[in-house]
Amino acid sequence: MANTIDARMFARMFLAGAKNLEAKKEWINELNVFPVPDGDTGTNMTLTIMSAAKEVSALQEPDMASLCKAISSGSLRGARGNSGVILSQLFRGFTKGVRDYEEITVGILADAFDKAVETAYKAVMKPKEGTILTVAKGGARKARELADQGMEELGEFLLQVITYADEVLAKTPEMLPVLKQAGVVDSGGQGLMQVLKGAYDAFSGKEIDLTIAETRQAPINSAQIKAEAQTDIKFGYCTEFIIMLNRNFNIKQEMDFKAYLESIGDSIVVVADEDVVKVHVHTNDPGLAIQKALKYGALSNMKIDNMRLEHQEKLFKMAEKQKENGQEAAAQAEPAGEAVKKAVGFIAVSAGDGIREIFQGLGVDYIIEGGQTMNPSTADMLDAIEKVNAETVYILPNNKNIILAAEQATHMVENKKIVVIPTKTVPQGITAVINYVPDLSVRENTDTMMEEIKAVSTGQVTYAVRDTIIDDKEIKQGDYMGIGDSGILSNGADMLEVTLKMVEDLMAGEKELISVYYGAEVEEAAAQALGDILTERYPQCDVELQYGGQPIYYYIISAE
Repeated sequence: MANTIDARMFARMFLAGAKNLEAKKEWINELNVFPVPDGDTGTNMTLTIMSAAKEVSALQEPDMASLCKAISSGSLRGARGNSGVILSQLFRGFTKGVRDYEEITVGILADAFDKAVETAYKAVMKPKEGTILTVAKGGARKARELADQGMEELGEFLLQVITYADEVLAKTPEMLPVLKQAGVVDSGGQGLMQVLKGAYDAFSGKEIDLTIAETRQAPINSAQIKAEAQTDIKFGYCTEFIIMLNRNFNIKQEMDFKAYLESIGDSIVVVADEDVVKVHVHTNDPGLAIQKALKYGALSNMKIDNMRLEHQEKLFKMAEKQKENGQEAAAQAEPAGEAVKKAVGFIAVSAGDGIREIFQGLGVDYIIEGGQTMNPSTADMLDAIEKVNAETVYILPNNKNIILAAEQATHMVENKKIVVIPTKTVPQGITAVINYVPDLSVRENTDTMMEEIKAVSTGQVTYAVRDTIIDDKEIKQGDYMGIGDSGILSNGADMLEVTLKMVEDLMAGEKELISVYYGAEVEEAAAQALGDILTERYPQCDVELQYGGQPIYYYIISAE
């Protein structure tokens, strides 16, 4: 093997690493410690690296400088979630270490690994060992050791670095008890290893398809899903039918069925009503959808249309849909154009039409659709900042896995002052906005909001997607879980019992207000019954019940 890496080989290695991570993303998602139906480390890391891979693949004859710029800027802008932001910072530091050289040697690689780790650790306020940072640091330490020993052959160098980093990854459960309880290694660290292993395969001469397909954030708005599907007709058959249920079809099963349909198509609608379920999906294999549906009951009213033969009609319908929805989108996207510049503006991240309306009613200028099920990228943050015509813009991430991406955006904006209030939940975000006082300075408002969100305790009710043990609790697949700010507070087979136990933990200390935001899968009557019980149990508190419309989480409840 060669003792140097030129720009052409470096590009191949990076693209191969990206492709290997993409191929393993679902496996990495399953390593997430919390057994929630939105484990997303693999997805976030893949979207991050693919943002850079698109820019790299667009380069015709890259030199080292242009290649490093594409990797760094592409990953920074595409970074999603904490794992994606840390990965982008590793790339940022690494490319700083190699961009000034025409060829990379063992010594240069060791320096670049050191720079990568240094940059990533600086980006995290409270670095935690047993994570992707630890794996990266272990690899860098081995690289430095080998370089100092005078090793020059790159193939052996890379192999030993990867082998040692794998050993560090295997030890992460000993560093983080939560990993040991769950019986998994760190998912972010595993994602990094897949990048390194893919890069090594390319360096070793393994034949790899380096074609980079378009990678997009999964659309949330159903009209957007239909429009995109109809524009390029990725899935050719519009499939509709009704399932006459002969077995139980609860919320968990409904969401599992939707997830399966998403794996074989898009433009999905599943509406359950007592003994029947109406299904709509665009797919290239209607038989798969039908076979899956037959597990729940007999089928009727089946209809399968070849959309490629009806392209003109579909395009017309798409245009009509875009026109209808474009007016609503313009109301949010355009006001920054000619409006008088404000002193202060707000951006909030949220999922659910009810929560969106609450934020808009409180004066938030721009809502980024997203949250736990799909973390917005740094580029999404930058786009929102551009659309808010204000001298100072506050960002409310409303999720701990989005804070780093928001903070990364602050370093990429020069013409506005950007302040990230590190809200970890929607109720914290609402509290922050409510406590903003126009007459106070930016510093005073920032201090006030930072202080007030500390008083908000939040719990969220969802369900487990697998058996596990976490926080000393044995959790079975299908269990409901009440997740608090610091971990799982309750779990069991009865949603109401789990929710009430969670609220009981939230009520530690003096509390005056309980706010309940019920999700898209919860009937209003059930939410009202919960509100009545909470009012009776906690007469000293005001209980506010509001429709949130959020997916995945049946209830988001705060006590303050």
